Amino acid sequence: MTLSPAPYRITFPTDPHGIVYRKTAREHGITDNQLARAVDQGHLRRIWPGAFLPSSTVLEHEALHRVRTIAAMTCSTTDHVASHTSAAVLHGLSMLMPDLGRVHQRTGTATGGRVDSYRHLHSGVLDESDVVLVDGFPTTSLELTAIDLACGVGEFARALAVFDSALRLGADAEAMAESLERRRTGVGLARFALGHANGLSENPGESWGRGQMIVEHLPLPILQRVYLDERGEFVARCDYDWEGKLVGEFDGKVKYQKLLKPGEDVTAVVVREKRREDAVRRLGPMVERWVWTDLVRNVMIPRLTHNLQTVGILKK
Repeated sequence: MTLSPAPYRITFPTDPHGIVYRKTAREHGITDNQLARAVDQGHLRRIWPGAFLPSSTVLEHEALHRVRTIAAMTCSTTDHVASHTSAAVLHGLSMLMPDLGRVHQRTGTATGGRVDSYRHLHSGVLDESDVVLVDGFPTTSLELTAIDLACGVGEFARALAVFDSALRLGADAEAMAESLERRRTGVGLARFALGHANGLSENPGESWGRGQMIVEHLPLPILQRVYLDERGEFVARCDYDWEGKLVGEFDGKVKYQKLLKPGEDVTAVVVREKRREDAVRRLGPMVERWVWTDLVRNVMIPRLTHNLQTVGILKK
């Protein structure tokens, strides 16, 4: 049996985002059969009709959705605008458990919405101020993107995480509140979330933890409180703080990756965090830590309630 030359011997042209487009490949003399064979043999993966990524490109979920959105916008023959989850990844909005299954776009008109296997096309008239360019692509503004998501997610914590992130990126809270006055679906939950939003929350995990505290009517903490030692030197900046009596810390994957120094592994970060925690304890407060699975299993709130009672902030 004679095998045809393997597609990996072909140099596929990529754009600055690492995407291989059918149109560009054909201009370089690569045939549709060669592209199809590269997909079948696992050398390319199709991310959009007419757009591919080399199999050597490994991306996390939101990064993959970003390049898929870029491919969709590049291949589009209409003036559709990136929106909802797709606009969020272009803006760099942090989301809590986002649905990344389809690319989202707005028609900019009152009609034309539809859903297919690749895309969710939303109808809706857009004002000029509702559209900005992100990476050269028309995208719903940061404020409108946050509102679209918050009104559609159906869960308080997810809406809170979106608004926290939007404020962190500089979104106008008053403009979002005014825009919500003109909305109908999902507006009650979105208003409640915006009323509790805080740009000091650094990631979706921190937002989710605070969301659980809000729902359970627990005393709310100061966020990102800085602790100094007796000489006035920096000791730590803590995720949550209750009156200097109790400190709460969310330990997430993103946080630990952020704390990694060149040449370090996670073990080094864990050791350094333990020393940091001990230094905070020496200044007086109790320290409670939790991780993602504690939030998923709903075990953080009982522990936190007990600790708030122990330090006298919450009555038993």
